[in-house]
Amino acid sequence: MAPMKRKIASETNATRPEKRQKQSASLPTPALLRQEEPSFPRGGASVLTPLEQKQIQIQAKDDVLFEQETGKKAPKHDFIDDDDDHDDKPDAPRQTDMQSAKAKRKPKSRGKLENIESELKDKRVRIEGLGYKRLVAGSLVLGQVSQINRYDVALSLPNNLTGYLPITSVSDRLTAKVEILAADNDEVDDRTQDRDIELASYFNVGQYLRAYVVSTERDSAAGAKGRRHIELSVNPAKANSSLKKTDLVINSMVQASVRSVEDHGMIMELGVEGDAVRGFMSSKEIGKESDMSRIQEGAVFLCLITGLSSNGTVIKLSADMEKAGNLKKGHYLTDAPTIDCFLPGTAVEVLVSEVTKSGILAKAMGILDVTADLIHSGAAASGKDLETKYHTGDKVKGRVICTFPDAEPAKLGLSLLEHVVLLKPSPSSSKSASQAITPTKALPLSTIVSEARIARVEPGVGLLVDVGVKGIRGFVHISRIADSKVENLAQDTGPYKVGSVHKARVVGYNYMDGLFIVSLEPKVISQPFLSIDDVQVGQVVKGTIEKLLVKESGVNGLIISLAEGITGLVPEVHFSDIHLQHPEKKFKQGAPVTARVLSKLPAERQLRLTLKKSLMNSDEVWASYHGLEINAEAPGTIIKIISSGGAGAVVQFYGPVRGFLPLSEMSETFIDDPKRHFRVGQVVKARIVSVDPAEQRLIVSCKDPSVFGAEQQAQFQSLAVGSTVDGIVSEKANDEIVLELTGSYLKAILPFEHLADGSAQKSASMAKKIRVGQEMKDLLILGKTEGKRLVQVTSKPILVTAARSGKLLKAFEDVQEGADVDGYVNNLTLAGVFVHFAGGVSGLLHKSQLPDETAASPDFGLRKNQSISARVLSVNHAQRRFSLTRKIKASTAAADNLAEDKSSMPEGSLSNPVDEVSTNINDFSLGKNTKARITSVKETQLNVQLADGVQGRIDVSEIFDNLEDIRDRKHPLKSMRPRQVLPVRILGMHDARNHRFLPITHRNKAPVYELSAKPSNQTSTELDILTLQKVDVESTYLAYVNNVAEDCVWVNLSPNVRGRIQTLDLSDDVSLLKNLGKNFPIGSVLKVRVVNLDVMNNHLDLSARSIASVKPLTLDTLSVGMVLPGRVTRVNERQIMVHLADSLSGPVSLVDLVDDYSTADPTVYEKNQIIRICVKGVDVPNKRLYLSTRPSKTLSSSLPVEDREINAVSDLKVNDVVRGFVKNVADNGLFVCLATNVTAFVRVSDLSDLFLKDWKSEYEIDQLVKGKVIQIDKDLNHVQMTLKKSHIDKDYKPPLTFNDMTVGQIVTGKVRKVEHFGVFIVIDNSANVSGLCHKSQMADGKAPDPNKLYDEGDLVKAKILKIDRESRRISLGLKASFFDAEVDSDAIEDDATAPPIMKSDSIEDSEVEKLKEMLAENDDGNSDGWEGLGDSQDVDSDTHMDDGDGGVRINSDPTANSGMQGLNAGGFDWTGSLSIAEDQNRMSESDEEPSQSKTKRRRKAELQIDRTGDLDADGPQSGSDFERLLLGQPNSSVLWVSYMAYQLQLSEVDKAREIAERALRTIHIREQDEKLNVWVALLNLEDTHGSDEGLEKVFQRACQYYDSLDIHERLISIYIQSRKHEKADSLFTTTLSKHGSKSPSLWLNAANFYLTTLNSPAQARGLLPRALQCLPSHTHLQLSSKFAQLEFTSPNGDPERGRTMFEGLLDTFPKRLDLWNVYLDLEMKVEDRERVRGLFERLVKVKGMKVRKMRFWFKKWMGWEEKVGDVKQRERVEKLAEEYVRKDETPLGAQYTTETVGPPVALVPILRSGLGMLEAVQTLLPDPVPVHHLGLYREPTTLQPVEYYNNLPYHRPSSTSAHPDIAILLDPIIATGGTSVAAIQTLLEWGVKKVVVIAVLASQGGLRRAAQEGGEQGQVEIWVGGCDEEVTDRGMIRPGMGDVGDRLFMTIGK
Repeated sequence: MAPMKRKIASETNATRPEKRQKQSASLPTPALLRQEEPSFPRGGASVLTPLEQKQIQIQAKDDVLFEQETGKKAPKHDFIDDDDDHDDKPDAPRQTDMQSAKAKRKPKSRGKLENIESELKDKRVRIEGLGYKRLVAGSLVLGQVSQINRYDVALSLPNNLTGYLPITSVSDRLTAKVEILAADNDEVDDRTQDRDIELASYFNVGQYLRAYVVSTERDSAAGAKGRRHIELSVNPAKANSSLKKTDLVINSMVQASVRSVEDHGMIMELGVEGDAVRGFMSSKEIGKESDMSRIQEGAVFLCLITGLSSNGTVIKLSADMEKAGNLKKGHYLTDAPTIDCFLPGTAVEVLVSEVTKSGILAKAMGILDVTADLIHSGAAASGKDLETKYHTGDKVKGRVICTFPDAEPAKLGLSLLEHVVLLKPSPSSSKSASQAITPTKALPLSTIVSEARIARVEPGVGLLVDVGVKGIRGFVHISRIADSKVENLAQDTGPYKVGSVHKARVVGYNYMDGLFIVSLEPKVISQPFLSIDDVQVGQVVKGTIEKLLVKESGVNGLIISLAEGITGLVPEVHFSDIHLQHPEKKFKQGAPVTARVLSKLPAERQLRLTLKKSLMNSDEVWASYHGLEINAEAPGTIIKIISSGGAGAVVQFYGPVRGFLPLSEMSETFIDDPKRHFRVGQVVKARIVSVDPAEQRLIVSCKDPSVFGAEQQAQFQSLAVGSTVDGIVSEKANDEIVLELTGSYLKAILPFEHLADGSAQKSASMAKKIRVGQEMKDLLILGKTEGKRLVQVTSKPILVTAARSGKLLKAFEDVQEGADVDGYVNNLTLAGVFVHFAGGVSGLLHKSQLPDETAASPDFGLRKNQSISARVLSVNHAQRRFSLTRKIKASTAAADNLAEDKSSMPEGSLSNPVDEVSTNINDFSLGKNTKARITSVKETQLNVQLADGVQGRIDVSEIFDNLEDIRDRKHPLKSMRPRQVLPVRILGMHDARNHRFLPITHRNKAPVYELSAKPSNQTSTELDILTLQKVDVESTYLAYVNNVAEDCVWVNLSPNVRGRIQTLDLSDDVSLLKNLGKNFPIGSVLKVRVVNLDVMNNHLDLSARSIASVKPLTLDTLSVGMVLPGRVTRVNERQIMVHLADSLSGPVSLVDLVDDYSTADPTVYEKNQIIRICVKGVDVPNKRLYLSTRPSKTLSSSLPVEDREINAVSDLKVNDVVRGFVKNVADNGLFVCLATNVTAFVRVSDLSDLFLKDWKSEYEIDQLVKGKVIQIDKDLNHVQMTLKKSHIDKDYKPPLTFNDMTVGQIVTGKVRKVEHFGVFIVIDNSANVSGLCHKSQMADGKAPDPNKLYDEGDLVKAKILKIDRESRRISLGLKASFFDAEVDSDAIEDDATAPPIMKSDSIEDSEVEKLKEMLAENDDGNSDGWEGLGDSQDVDSDTHMDDGDGGVRINSDPTANSGMQGLNAGGFDWTGSLSIAEDQNRMSESDEEPSQSKTKRRRKAELQIDRTGDLDADGPQSGSDFERLLLGQPNSSVLWVSYMAYQLQLSEVDKAREIAERALRTIHIREQDEKLNVWVALLNLEDTHGSDEGLEKVFQRACQYYDSLDIHERLISIYIQSRKHEKADSLFTTTLSKHGSKSPSLWLNAANFYLTTLNSPAQARGLLPRALQCLPSHTHLQLSSKFAQLEFTSPNGDPERGRTMFEGLLDTFPKRLDLWNVYLDLEMKVEDRERVRGLFERLVKVKGMKVRKMRFWFKKWMGWEEKVGDVKQRERVEKLAEEYVRKDETPLGAQYTTETVGPPVALVPILRSGLGMLEAVQTLLPDPVPVHHLGLYREPTTLQPVEYYNNLPYHRPSSTSAHPDIAILLDPIIATGGTSVAAIQTLLEWGVKKVVVIAVLASQGGLRRAAQEGGEQGQVEIWVGGCDEEVTDRGMIRPGMGDVGDRLFMTIGK
């Protein structure tokens, strides 16, 4: 059918003439027509338009139904052509009498035909929304995450539906994590498992997901109909279950889960055709709402397919919803191989076929029906009439939201809502993006709307109301309109007509529909709470007792119902202020009570209430640490009493607020044991002593501040500052001692630092020796605090002495200028030191008044509370201030020096010379022999006296001539005694500052002579003094140890010659090198040999090893088997690095560490440790060493060897059993390291005798495994092993086989698969032998539903009933009666239908027992009772647990019939609790079945209780709690750091350090980030609580394990946060020198620190030149720009300097638009308008800028002028923009102005072949032009053109239609010319004035035919590249090019 015919037909159908004529030649019937259509003719699909196809389909169905009903052939149908019309209605006028006669003879047939047509109308596609009844298992729905709960996720579904996604239905990897945690339930409690998997880290609220409906209803165990509950799954295997590999096309949406997170993206699992197809998502495609670093394996995303690999096995994905929702860029499905591609989430373009008031019916690709209901067509939200907004034939874009599996014919649900189509989280309440707020913030849930106006009435459905939020309406379901049932709704009548106003309440919000869920029910409006979020902590509420929780000892809890679906727990300790003996008599079920909310956990739907009158009557509610003030009072409940170590009690207030009540603050009287006076649950009135909101620390007191006796008051007033008292130690806190003064009950505080005057270590040592109860005497009173009635005392000797002598300052009046005073440091600032004295007197010691040697030191070399002496410098009596100084007066110093000179050298004469000969000081000349008397003996020298006032020293190197003369080589001077006289010889004067001696002419005022006592020097005539110039290499000397470092020892050869001995060169005995300080103490003597000498740099290297053993170690001198000492330089979990010589080091791997691999642990070694090593191998060409520390190699070969050493493959034999370490876990198996150069391969099939589903999780790198060698290929150096126990273990018992099974045998197994007819069970300890248990064999009663009773993986116990040997089938039974012999008869009576329960390791007790144990453990602080409530469903989930009436799963407890719900894990039934109906029945029957309850108790007693699940809701509270949690989460840095913080709270700093070291040893090597967190925590600990030395050691260790730059930056951050700016400055300097060439950001951070923090602009600006010298050149531009930005942004910067820097950069790089952008943004913030305009004008004048780029800058300029400028400025910008667009530039750089002329043009390619020319023609045109497409193909028989596609904007041209003047038609081949002629006709009819045809090749006849189409008007112009003569019978040019479309799209032959 030609296009012209369809056009005329449509016009005649519109006019509908009265008379119609039958067409002379009719087309074939629709069935034949469909058969004759080519499948893919020249790029098209069908001859007919979508509307014609629909009409033909309807007629074909009519024919089929007619033939089935009548058994006769259907009548023929005519189709119109040209001006003929056809009407097949029954009442159409008949044309002939014969027809009339036939009609009269067959009236029944016509009647049947009318009935059939009416039935067809009923079977047409209906427009209906997705409802609960239409939602069936297997449906696919698009949903949005609305709430994330503990065990499940709530998804908003279309049409006010909500589904729930269990934690086990997310992805296979997340399910595997849950199974692993469940398997470890013996060691890790449930709460720890739940915290390990936080669903909030896997999902985001508002996230779109495609959900698979698992089930839509649950029946109760009693058979009653359960409440509606939609269970969903987003597992890609189910969400993509209908997809095949060929269905994955670009722009379709697919669900994917994260398989692994890589460096640049993620590998995704699609669940399509197993694991054959995988996806990859780049890190740039995850979207703005996601953080790459937080994405976990197992997370699920709805992704857009953006690309495919060549073979289709790798799919490129994008989870960027902004990108996927941008339909303007073509991200919607335009072509699909099958209809299976149209899944929820995919955007499609549809053709509207019908529009009604309630929705839209459309077609996708012309064949698939889609419907958009009232809500998702947009009518509900906008209120607009659909029939005016959409018209039949319109093309609209929407997004598929659901499928209807049971619908006939097939159809899909479509949404046209803007936020769904664009994949936005939710519609905003404002059109402005800057003012947009979320709907729930604009109108919070539970809000009561006083005036809700009804906007629309949907009879039988509900109401649409305006709730006051612009753009968002509310929906009232018909069931929520009134308390009673509403029968009818009408638009214009009744109380709920349009426009009526009602009071309403918002009960929810549906993200998908974009509607509020509203209720008009009075009972809902009057309800106090709708959700747990409405309940406030501290609020007094009313409720009724719903349930009493009973245990063996009685009632231990109450469940209080506050509102529908909202309950709270009252623990036993909160029943009353007094202990109730019989609470069941006071509390009756259904009784009303008034309670107060103590705390709540919204995520777990848990409330904790109290009935204590003392709490309810109090107005003080401490629900947050913020806002608490000291001395505030409020009642609290004691939840824990601590008797030992830091005794006291923990007091619980409201919410998370807890306070510590120290023992000393419990009472005014002395309390020995707090448990004797207080009890858990007791309410006490607490007063705040101290509070730290940041650290959430609260110290409270129970002491009455008003109670202070007159006697105590008198004693307190009688204490005088400066007097001394005695006291008894009553408590030791973190850094202070609490004392009780003797003779009174007054308290005194003694800080640790006030115990002594010396160092901090001395004070700490003394504090450790002090015990509670010890009496301390002579304590000096420094001050008194009246408010706290505390006395501050000190025992510093310097202060006590000053007080006794009367020099201690006790008041300002005691201060006298020039007086020497003693005090202690109170505070250190940058300006100086504040010194405190007694009575609050304080003075300032300015840094300028400090000694020069300490003024530049950190903190001036002082610490807080350090004793200090100073002199009063000045006194300001007006301001009562005084300043101090520590500098010595100049006059005093001169006088002292003069006196000393006079006393020491009066006119050069000597007094009492030792030699009794010398008389004058000048007699002591160089080389003189004299005598000296020893005054003191040091380790390295003798201090001597030559005469009175004349001192000397003898270095130890100048006493002995030979080594034999030294008796004790470790202590050579041990034989010397004071006052001993020695003959000496003068060498010179000693320089104490530089540790050398000078010539005799260098005399000081108090000279010290350098002397020699060597016997050889006493007799020699020439004085030979050893200097460095006289030292020769290889010469030997006696050396004396002067200092011991980590890696070397410093020694002295003479007083002024110093050398270094490396650790490895100290001794031949390696054992001596392990403790250098002990074996080589300072002063000890060594015989050394000179190894290296550098006189210029003053370097001397020595060796103390024997000459025979000292050979230069090189690769050439090393040999295999040599045992050498080595120094450990690096340690990690896999190996250690050992240093042998300066350029020689090698690793020691795990296989070479020890002889027993099970003890291999490299972390036992420490850096710089000296060890013995054995050279295992030397690879000279590759410069590698292979070392070993095996004891059998380094100590003795006779030592036992558990794992023999393997040096090569030749050392192995087949069948050898060896051990090794896993080197790599690959997809095809394991690689095991047997030796350094020998690696064995283990196939997956050789890993285990049993089938391992997830075998990779069983192995990890460095894991020790044992295997047997099964194959060796020495030529290829290949070894193959097996790890099967059957090959290794001689006593191995093979698994059971089918032949081992016998009828009647009792077996255990695991459920492999669940079907509707039964379950398949794999028998344990078998070779995967499985059997079937039919559902009739599951229970003794009625056959249950297996799907509700069992899940895959459940452990069961079964009996073999039948074995079919021939078919190899086993029938099993699970009935309880099969196990009578093993189950107690009383227990069988309890439930005859329940099969026996196996005792599983993962779950050992019932949830009821857990709840009872939890409520009973009040002594441990777990009085909250959180674990007792198990309602984890949120958002009105109304979930009920089933028990079934048959077998019971392993993880449930059929005996738990108390009715209380336990922990619901979202998919796992941890309780086995009954439904509400059955629970009520059980309660009513309790009196009739006493024996049952008795037997139930007996069965409960048999169960074991796991108490690890009873951790307090607020986290671990003791060290044992942390240890228990760490068993399950050993790699969690958060848990380790929390454990450290817990110890610090207890003042156990050393224990916190030990925990950090444990964490570093325990956390796996793969968890590098977790280890780094611990290192940072340890650095913080040392910085806050440790010393500088300790911090330095930790810092050095951390740098060894991690990137040194990273560690440096983190420590700098710590210093800045702790305000240690000087240390940060110093570390910045060090870091820049080490790592400055690597990191530009380091320089920028340093500049920011100096400029902003230290306010040092000069120092900051000096960094840039240094940085440009160090860093690579490509970083200079960016770094310079950043420095310039700092000048603008920093408060201490200079914007003018920043402008200068930017101007310099722009002069060099004028076309760098990023620089212009940053510069302009900074200037805009400065708000200098003229400067900004000047920059814009300079920018637009830059030559060589493209017009496309400059449009952005003109737009930005215009936007800025609109904000700050006026109309004149905006017009000026517009004019400049127009002038710039007209400018162009020649290749030589000359500019000229252009102007666009000519009519509008459009490109029209003919599908498919014309697409190949489109891009080329577009590049030739100067500007972009619109593109339209025509789809034409030639009918194979007649070669006539057939149009199958036309997307010209207006199909019916009119005077108002917009169309171009010129259409360029792209048709590569003009063969017969028919296609070109038809296209030209279509374009001319469309309204174009001229058609330009561009072709590559044409035939002469076809070209002539196409040229004639334009007629004489010249409307057609043809451009062709070549012309051939012949055309074949098939219409192909010869020789021609073939079918261009097939060649272009590679479909030749398809």
